[in-house]
Amino acid sequence: MPVQDEPDHDEETIVTPSAGSNSSYPSSEPGSAYEPRGYVPPGTPPDQTARRKAWPWVLGIIVLLLLALAGLGIAAATFIPSILRASNENAANSNSNVFQPNLNENLNGNSANSENENNSNSNAEETAPPTSEPEVLVTLTDLEHEWTVANINADKKKLNRILADDYVGKTPEGKTQGKADYLRTIERDTVTQRWEFEELKVNLLGDSATLTGVLRMELRNQRGEEVTVAYSFTDKFVWRDNRWQAVSSEVKQEE
Repeated sequence: MPVQDEPDHDEETIVTPSAGSNSSYPSSEPGSAYEPRGYVPPGTPPDQTARRKAWPWVLGIIVLLLLALAGLGIAAATFIPSILRASNENAANSNSNVFQPNLNENLNGNSANSENENNSNSNAEETAPPTSEPEVLVTLTDLEHEWTVANINADKKKLNRILADDYVGKTPEGKTQGKADYLRTIERDTVTQRWEFEELKVNLLGDSATLTGVLRMELRNQRGEEVTVAYSFTDKFVWRDNRWQAVSSEVKQEE
């Protein structure tokens, strides 16, 4: 450092900080106190010094955190309901879109099935009636047994299938009745024990067949005794809907 010229006034001693001093700038007035940067008063505990330096930062961080939390809360209150509403609307639209094709598919499928069934029924080919009399005799014999069982049990469902809609029958008493009266007046038979068909013959002519024979039945009367009765019959059948159906019958009791 260069040496300054001495002043004209009385000599005074000016204290200048040494090169090793922490001060960057000397005091401008003699004897004034100067506190260098980072100066710690003697006797101050190191922890208090650290606290004084750290608390502004801690306070600032806390304030920032509070502001951030407040901002997140406002954002959540604003956007979450909108997101939920949008999600519900999308789900509803998705379900509607899924349901509608299924509904259309079911309706179209049911309609198509109904049309197919109608077409199948309307276009069903009528098979030709059997032409073998022995074969027809066996078939009609089985049908006569079914008819007898249906009469005994008053099975109207079975009788409705065996009898043609234009059926007309004549009872042993000479009474004539159609299919509707037959089904309405039929009652369960509680006296017939056994039955047997005898002398069965069939006359086959195209889609018509006439079966004649004798029906022998064992009955239990009111006194508990078994008696045998026989009925001669003539049953006529026609071939409809690919099966034999009874169109008339006449029954007479043999003596």
